Amino acid sequence: MCGIFGYCGQQRAAPIIIEGLKRLEYRGYDSFGIAVADRNITVRKKEGRISQGMPNIPRLKGTTGIGHTRWATHGIPSDGNAHPHLDCHGAIAVVHNGIIQNYASLKRELEERGHTFSSDTDTEVIPHLLEEEFKGDLAAAVAAILPRLEGSYAILAIAEGHREIIAARCRSPLVLGIGDRASLAASDVNPLLEHTERVIFLEDGDIAAMSAEKIRIWHEGTPVERPVSRIDWSVEEVKKGGFPHYMLKEIYEQPEVFSSTIRALKEEEPPEIVNGIRGVTIVACGTSYHAALLFRYLVEAHCGFPARVELASEFKYTSPPKGDLVIGVSQSGETADTLAAIQKASMSGHPTLAVTNVLGSTITRIADDTLFMRAGPEISVAATKSFIAELAVFSHLVDLMSGGVLGKDLPRVHLAISEALLVDLSPAVELCRDAGSMFFVGRGPYFPLALEGALKMKEITYIHAEGYAAGEIKHGPFALLSAETPVVALCPPDDAYPVMFSNIREMKARGTPMIVVGVSGNRDLRDVADVFISLPEGSSLFHILGSTTVMQLLAYRTAVALGRDIDQPRNLAKSVTVE
Repeated sequence: MCGIFGYCGQQRAAPIIIEGLKRLEYRGYDSFGIAVADRNITVRKKEGRISQGMPNIPRLKGTTGIGHTRWATHGIPSDGNAHPHLDCHGAIAVVHNGIIQNYASLKRELEERGHTFSSDTDTEVIPHLLEEEFKGDLAAAVAAILPRLEGSYAILAIAEGHREIIAARCRSPLVLGIGDRASLAASDVNPLLEHTERVIFLEDGDIAAMSAEKIRIWHEGTPVERPVSRIDWSVEEVKKGGFPHYMLKEIYEQPEVFSSTIRALKEEEPPEIVNGIRGVTIVACGTSYHAALLFRYLVEAHCGFPARVELASEFKYTSPPKGDLVIGVSQSGETADTLAAIQKASMSGHPTLAVTNVLGSTITRIADDTLFMRAGPEISVAATKSFIAELAVFSHLVDLMSGGVLGKDLPRVHLAISEALLVDLSPAVELCRDAGSMFFVGRGPYFPLALEGALKMKEITYIHAEGYAAGEIKHGPFALLSAETPVVALCPPDDAYPVMFSNIREMKARGTPMIVVGVSGNRDLRDVADVFISLPEGSSLFHILGSTTVMQLLAYRTAVALGRDIDQPRNLAKSVTVE
């Protein structure tokens, strides 16, 4: 979940690497560092965020360099544990994303042979291993040590006196950029957009030698050609565009994200893999898991066959029914647990379908077919528009598999998001900001939305929040209800409305403040609620999108009121590339 960036070209590397790392900071922000190769290797690294700056970095000379922004896995955030890491002589520098699982045994072996370590990280074994193998050809040294590394890695390495970067990947993302008399490498495409739209996605087991003039790639010792992809995201899409935070910008982009995703999918040939299926199993993590849970309700309501949803991290311990289509959902296309689940499904003979936002990502190469979201780059750690884009893909899938049951809704339901953006949430924020704990409740497809609303609240406000199916609140959580424990209840006019209304009255009777989301004009809800948030009347999908947007904005506005670090909440990173 760290961010790595490398540059080899005609310009001074340091300023370019710094800007690249700033665009990767959402992948990790507890420390950062840079190494530039000239006659010698110069390293600067520091605990903290690169956006806070280190004034002497831009003055470093040299046109070849690598950088890193860290999300700690081995060793606390500190100057010493920050990357890059060096060999004993300071002649080789390495940055790494991933986990070397057998680092402890490798470290003991290296120490017995006289190597000295200066960090608590797993990464530091890599430059020391390279030191033993390096005989003037860094690519050959990297190839020699990779079989000894167990786990996952995206590696960039440089050596003093060499104007070349060696890159390698295994189960951790790494993208190469082809610039103007320059080669670049990064954990994802965002920081490459200012330099090029032509990129190469390395595959597991690839090693690349990057110079200003060319990129050479080997796989298992054999030279290979990897396709060059063109990225159609713009530089402006990865900027805030006048918004105070990326999260708010991305929430406001949601009407267009839903609409453009539906339009694009309708113009494509439907994936043949969905024809004739009799069951689906969806695997996902976090926000994508909540989207998958909602998809299950839609599938079983409209398509006439069962749907299972599994946490990707738990999928290895389960077995889906024989013949099920297995759908893996990953915004980045690099989520480690989801990739492992898709690989297991494929090995078990299941057809697999990927839902992702990134063309060329790993999941698109290992799944049988892919449906793309059109969310564009999402920078804020808290997922918003990617959730909406996933709902768009799932709505399209349900429409395909049901024979068109949602067809009339899909071209216009994005208007529900636009309506929700206009809602005044100030009274609700006043109730939430002083809460020590909160509950979000709903029934049917609004239960997954309650889970997602609670996740957003806890992610960026640090208020403890739990999502529950409303019928379960009496089975234990009632004990926690109090005047200091607000409840957000999703109560649309559907089949569950009568019992949901009764649940709201039961919670209100315990003295808990009630924030109720319902349809405008509902006097009963308005009377029982401490704060009533009204949405226009519409279809079920209309209310799902509107309620989602309200909960995203409620979390955002509460976090602003509390002065939280909204785009980079503590302890979290954007793309979870380790299991």
